[in-house]
Amino acid sequence: MPKTQSKIQLSPPDFVEAELESLSQIMDQELPFKKLDHNILIATWNIRTFGGLTEKWVAEENDSPKRDLQSLLTIARIISRFDIIAVQEIKGNLKAFRHMIKVMGDHWSFILTDVCGGDMGNDERMGFLFDTRKVKLSGLACELVVPNEQVENIQEGAFSRQFARTPYAVGFKVEDKTFVLVSLHVIYGRKASDRVGELETIARWMKNWATDMNAFDQSLMVLGDFNIDRRGDPRYQAFASTGLRVPESLQELQRTVYDHHTKYYTQIAWFENHHNIPQLSIKYLQGGVFNFGPHVLKDRDLTPFQLSWRMSDHLPLWAEFSTRC
Repeated sequence: MPKTQSKIQLSPPDFVEAELESLSQIMDQELPFKKLDHNILIATWNIRTFGGLTEKWVAEENDSPKRDLQSLLTIARIISRFDIIAVQEIKGNLKAFRHMIKVMGDHWSFILTDVCGGDMGNDERMGFLFDTRKVKLSGLACELVVPNEQVENIQEGAFSRQFARTPYAVGFKVEDKTFVLVSLHVIYGRKASDRVGELETIARWMKNWATDMNAFDQSLMVLGDFNIDRRGDPRYQAFASTGLRVPESLQELQRTVYDHHTKYYTQIAWFENHHNIPQLSIKYLQGGVFNFGPHVLKDRDLTPFQLSWRMSDHLPLWAEFSTRC
């Protein structure tokens, strides 16, 4: 039996189990409960360099990667609080991901892209994890690309290549409601203006698709890491240019562990019509962010930067929906 598998199947040390229990109690206070036939909890989380794993409960100073077994179980405990979660920055090395799926249980499933090639792709995958006790796949899974003839016709300087990390769309079904989630990780670029063309093109594509979806009483939501610095800047305007809207309750929220100023990197959004009515077949109830920083790996005296390599630099953003429209 592989060494890592043995360690994960063993009971965690008392200090790990105690912190996981404390974390669960915090999440009980800060997050909605998953309720069968009542709600849908959808989240998105860019988990920093989610690839390798150090096979120790606590990684030491010279260990690489810094993500260890306690960190992995903590990430799994957070993810398990949602029905569906889009995860960005899953690396080509799936060691940590595979072991996380094992500890989450047989009722969890996933669907992943292949790695994105090229320097801008950064050896990354995107994926969705979902709780099969409530959520089923509807049958749709695709990566979105722009036909070559359309790339050539896009306004010069706005977009001149394929997406650096191809948006990933997957259809899900909960009860009698079907919806499509599109996970994104927009290129960061050498400067902020490098992101504008990609964001504008994504927004146009999503608008056309959302119109078709709505005609069949289906929903389309866009979620992931958009690398938008702040509300109202050119990146945000590009993102919202065709009617994509972020609910007010998801606006003024901290998105990262080390930046207490509001950044708009992570988003969950959908389209509204000209009457400001969401084009959704499920009803948005509430949303927020889970700031795990104060509640995890507390005995290690880590800086936010150090914590980011064990957990993530991004915080999970979530939204609760009702199927009773």
